[in-house]
Amino acid sequence: MYPEEIVKPMRQELVNAGFKELYTAGDVENALKQGGTTLVVVNSVCGCAAGTARPGTIASLQFDKTPTQITTVFAGVDVDAVAKAREHMVPFPPSSPAVALFKDGELVHMLERHHIEGRSAEMIASNLAAAYEEFC
Repeated sequence: MYPEEIVKPMRQELVNAGFKELYTAGDVENALKQGGTTLVVVNSVCGCAAGTARPGTIASLQFDKTPTQITTVFAGVDVDAVAKAREHMVPFPPSSPAVALFKDGELVHMLERHHIEGRSAEMIASNLAAAYEEFC
């Protein structure tokens, strides 16, 4: 578990962009039960989360089509919420950071850590924008 004072600015970056924080397994279940599309960002303290995952995901929201709701859980902090979110991301192995797009509660697009590392924020935004175009 990371101390809240360390992760607070990392959480705030997504919250300031309009993301809803999911703290519990119930929060995750409720979010995924909503109709439409739900983006779930598995946030992390790692450098690729700061350098590309968060900025790229935020930039992906500038396009015409975007998810109905945008949410986030924090790896190493929101343990139950992350575990529940990852249950819905099967068959993909646990990964943080990660970005998952769900449509009507079903996983339709996934960016794992290995899709994020070494990629620019612009590449991540473009990848997600293409998924939004298809599914949102």
